[in-house]
Amino acid sequence: MTPTILIVEDDSKIARLLELELNHAGYATQVAFNGKDGLAAAETDIDLVLLDVMMPELSGFEVLRRLRAKGNLVPVILLTARGEVYDKVAGLDLGANDYVTKPFEIEELLARIRGLLRLTIRTAVETNQLHYADVLLDLDRHEAFRSDVPLDLTPREFDLLSYLIENKEHVLTREQILNRVWGYDYFGETNIVDVYIRYLRKKMDRNQPPLIQTVRGIGYVLREEKG
Repeated sequence: MTPTILIVEDDSKIARLLELELNHAGYATQVAFNGKDGLAAAETDIDLVLLDVMMPELSGFEVLRRLRAKGNLVPVILLTARGEVYDKVAGLDLGANDYVTKPFEIEELLARIRGLLRLTIRTAVETNQLHYADVLLDLDRHEAFRSDVPLDLTPREFDLLSYLIENKEHVLTREQILNRVWGYDYFGETNIVDVYIRYLRKKMDRNQPPLIQTVRGIGYVLREEKG
């Protein structure tokens, strides 16, 4: 699956150059030109963020702070024209994975991207976790969290949430969910999927934006609402 890299950069020329270079290197890209749009885009299905520090709306530091506060662990490389040690330390303390000072060589940036993506994939495999937005499932420990708060899920609820995360942002029919989570030989109540979706929502959405969306006449999708 092709990794998607989000470029958050208010300089359109730099953003376009990065977009072309990343596409040439085989990555899919999205671009945001201010911090507010960048924050919204980073909360979707993104594999890595290139985040400029000096931006309108929200600074790169503020975008990073809000991402980490929500439990979003997407890898972030800060792009900064500043060379001061303080700015580098501040970015790393906020949860940045790496930083590159402008002007930079594109080959160095690509190498850092490759290294971070390899580490992210290896870590996910070693820890056997699933995550989407601020939801994290530890498959080995059979534990679920939202914004670092434990969710007390039954085994069936855990399996249902796992399946939704595995297919995040893809609409699933009730039949698909029933067959995967309950099995092809299930002969119980046909509305069991709707019942368990309600259970999950009640446990997941306390003081949090809803993540499980109903697609009328079809089924359900795990997707953040666009505000």
